[in-house]
Amino acid sequence: MTDPQMPAQHADGTPPFIPDTVRVFHFVRARFDAASGEARLGYAFDDGAPMVEVLRFPGAPFTLAPERARAVDAALRLLHQIAGVSYYKAAAPPQMAFDDAPIDAQTAALLRLIYENGLGEFAYRNGLQLRGHIDFPVAAEPPAAAPALGLPAQALVAIGGGKDSLVSIETLRKAGVEQTVAFIGGSQLIAACAQRTGLPTLTIGRQLAPELFALNRAGARNGHIPVTAVNSAILLLAALLYGFDQVVFSNERSASYGSLIPGTGEVNHQWSKGWDFERAFGDYVQRHVAADLRYYSLLRPFSELAVARAFARSDRYDAHFSSCNRNFHLLGARPTSRWCGQCPKCRFVFLALAAFMPKPRLVGIFGRNLLDEPAQFDGFDALIEYQDHKPFECVGEGRESRALLAALSTAPAWREDAVVARFAGEIAPQLALEDTDMAPLLRWHEPQRIAAELVEVVRADLGA
Repeated sequence: MTDPQMPAQHADGTPPFIPDTVRVFHFVRARFDAASGEARLGYAFDDGAPMVEVLRFPGAPFTLAPERARAVDAALRLLHQIAGVSYYKAAAPPQMAFDDAPIDAQTAALLRLIYENGLGEFAYRNGLQLRGHIDFPVAAEPPAAAPALGLPAQALVAIGGGKDSLVSIETLRKAGVEQTVAFIGGSQLIAACAQRTGLPTLTIGRQLAPELFALNRAGARNGHIPVTAVNSAILLLAALLYGFDQVVFSNERSASYGSLIPGTGEVNHQWSKGWDFERAFGDYVQRHVAADLRYYSLLRPFSELAVARAFARSDRYDAHFSSCNRNFHLLGARPTSRWCGQCPKCRFVFLALAAFMPKPRLVGIFGRNLLDEPAQFDGFDALIEYQDHKPFECVGEGRESRALLAALSTAPAWREDAVVARFAGEIAPQLALEDTDMAPLLRWHEPQRIAAELVEVVRADLGA
């Protein structure tokens, strides 16, 4: 007799995976082969077979001095621990087991921060409570303070194909910083943007364990993970292998603000792009991995508006950049269009650039005018948090979108477009004047971790 509570066996014979029956998530082992440049990260549930993720760093073999080798080992352990979110979420059990390398209290605190907050959207969508419900066992003494390694003065800069990283790259170029742009995976769109920069490029291969996809088909939990945290740990390891004294991301201050869900509170889709992660991860790296390896976001003091204004000053990347996530997911490795025109990212980037870019240029980039499409009303309402919450996407704050629409409602080129006209006539009268003021949003704001020698250059370049 079949148990009605038990998922049926799949047509291919795969047994069902029951997340609630799993008690322990194991960090089995992590190994890096300097001869091949291959890192292998192993994970398992309860007493199940290991799932092994593989990363490939080009340029092997690597010859590392003893101190650098120790730092690489520390970075590998940290990567193993953070990248585990991709696998942990399949069951989200209450207990963690660090089979290969027990953790100390500071590491446990960092991982608790990342798992509880970085999986916030995943937990909300799956009806789970992770805060205070995951055990990170402390079984190691705190390590000695990490030494300075004498790393070369050059930046490894994460590039994602969107406007933000391109603004950082050009600002660093103006500052005379030697830089290499880096990305993970095989996106041809990102590769084209990287090529357009004219800078040295590092492409790191990442292959998730095939068992994870089998678990997904068999009934595993799924959802959003803190991707930026994982990528940060990968680039940290790369910086030590290749010799960089700074890892630079391009996350603006808006990333620190999430979606306010009635009855739930704040859930931040882009938590690992926010200040809390940057501060905790960057401080941990300098204490535990290498004292002279800096991790920071060059755009942290700025709003999305300030970044859009800086990007609009040059048309160098108009035909190359894209911030559309659906582009990567739906259109394959060789997308025919860089913008879907239907997602929150497309709407927000169009809106942000509209305030700083001539209308023909912007419409030419997108191939359409998103602000003159009545079918987009609900999507723009979510961006301004009007009768809806901010989308679970990497978009600006509601107050930024409100200020942008308010500015466009007085611009002759835009004020008659459907979305703008509706905002001016129906929504703006309900808002306080200070809720639509753009000027405060374009100013520099603390806190930030930018390399001290770059602060004034960044202030000047982004017009703060």
